[in-house]
Amino acid sequence: MLDVEEQVKLILRGSVELIELQELKEKLKKKKQLKIKAGFDPTAPDLHLGHTVLIHKLRHFQELGHEVIFLIGDFTGMIGDPTGKSETRKKLSREEVLANAETYKQQIFKILDPEKTKIAFNSSWMDQFTASDFIELCSKYTVARMMERDDFAKRWKNNVAISIHEFLYPLVQGYDSVALQADVELGGTDQKFNLLVGRHLQREYGQEPQVVLTMPLLEGLDGKNKMSKSLGNYIAIEDSPKDMFGKLMSISDQLMWRYYELLSTKSMEEIKQMQAKVELGELHPKTCKEDLALEITSRYHGLEAAKKAREEFNQVFANKGLPEDMPSLEIDSSQPLAEVLFSSGLCKSKGEAKRLCKQQAVSIYGQDKLTDPYFVFEPGQYVLRVGKKRFLKLLVR
Repeated sequence: MLDVEEQVKLILRGSVELIELQELKEKLKKKKQLKIKAGFDPTAPDLHLGHTVLIHKLRHFQELGHEVIFLIGDFTGMIGDPTGKSETRKKLSREEVLANAETYKQQIFKILDPEKTKIAFNSSWMDQFTASDFIELCSKYTVARMMERDDFAKRWKNNVAISIHEFLYPLVQGYDSVALQADVELGGTDQKFNLLVGRHLQREYGQEPQVVLTMPLLEGLDGKNKMSKSLGNYIAIEDSPKDMFGKLMSISDQLMWRYYELLSTKSMEEIKQMQAKVELGELHPKTCKEDLALEITSRYHGLEAAKKAREEFNQVFANKGLPEDMPSLEIDSSQPLAEVLFSSGLCKSKGEAKRLCKQQAVSIYGQDKLTDPYFVFEPGQYVLRVGKKRFLKLLVR
């Protein structure tokens, strides 16, 4: 096992905040296997690369010899996490939550070592709670402290309803740390309040408080908003190799380094060396981006599938059989096809664009014909073909 300072260096990689550093060092100095907890509410059936930022950090702890507890919040998932919400969330049924949880179990082991991972469901202790247990739990925290949460404070100020059950969410998440006797809990920066409730409740129940480690929210393909299915700027773990590789190649050169730091297994020293070479003009950023796309696609689909995806991508964008002066256009994923054809100059009007779509004269080069003028593209890179001689290189953020 690495010494304490080396462990801390790996743990802090890519992180935002650690509460408290000295407490972590004291825990590590005891040279015992620590319990590392991270919770995920199965509110959707699949995970995306934004979720994997936390999972990769769990992998770091595994490499350091500590016990990782992947907590599936099947109980809290039915409450609905109010974090960042401007209104009360729709509750999920037990059946929906359990179905989503099964898909999580299949996906996480593409990163985590199954032999070193404990999967826990918080319903296993919360279902045993009596009414008096809940009353006791609620007595451990004050309304004033709860209203310090930014989203609750904003809703209260704007006269937006806050349901009592929403106050239970951070309390139950905090109690999970008590039930598991967690030494460290990981979460996104938006979870800081909930993670600190865990520290508070552990003290209330006579336990040593957990160390809190917050990780950044990974920006999506647009480079602006956090990766989210609702925003359409995500890369799902279950994406096909072709889609995953293409989406990764569509990110900006600047965002690429962020993805390297948070998603790649390369050391920070290697990454900094690549950055320096790019800045000196000794290495093309496209080469670095291809390496990143190959690494991540290989992780979820295997090396051969990733190499095939790279080959297909380069065949499309190597300009084979395409005009050298082919125009290019960068758009966001909300623009419908007819608008893209018009704004790019491939069509003189939206009416012409719609007519050509219906005549099956529009296609993704070498692939499908596009007959719906309201079709919207997934993030990635494409070559559009209109008729026989008009082409457009399209980058969709």
